[in-house]
Amino acid sequence: MRIAAALGALLIACSAAIPHSASAAAPSVEELFRQFDLFGNWAIDCGEPAASANPHVAITMPGDGQVQEEHDLGAEFALNRYSIEKAARLSPERLAIEVLFQPEGAEPQRQRLVLLVRKGTRRTMFNQPDGGEVRVKDGIALARHVKTPVLKKCE
Repeated sequence: MRIAAALGALLIACSAAIPHSASAAAPSVEELFRQFDLFGNWAIDCGEPAASANPHVAITMPGDGQVQEEHDLGAEFALNRYSIEKAARLSPERLAIEVLFQPEGAEPQRQRLVLLVRKGTRRTMFNQPDGGEVRVKDGIALARHVKTPVLKKCE
């Protein structure tokens, strides 16, 4: 009886703490990308051309309202395209995103990522495709055991 009463009180307290108004709706992908100042171009070295050792990332919002990323690894590689489907703020510096990766000539793949965004830089801290192995954990690309690059916002 005491447990049931305690659980009932806890549920009432929790429901009172959760806002029910439309103004409490979660921010959209676009709003979060604006809050994190992610729109624009990013690279390790903005003054050098795109290459596998200097990826260039362009984050845009084409006319359809969809937030998109294009990763350019240089002329010898196809562009990697990502459509951002969902985003959630994890902390003031971390953003979780769900993307649809669209490699040229292959089936689209859903992936989950966590980005660390601070002081004009961004870095992938986590990446896992749906149903697949974790590729990046704690900022380490597991296949090569190297840190993911820190990209700077290009002016």
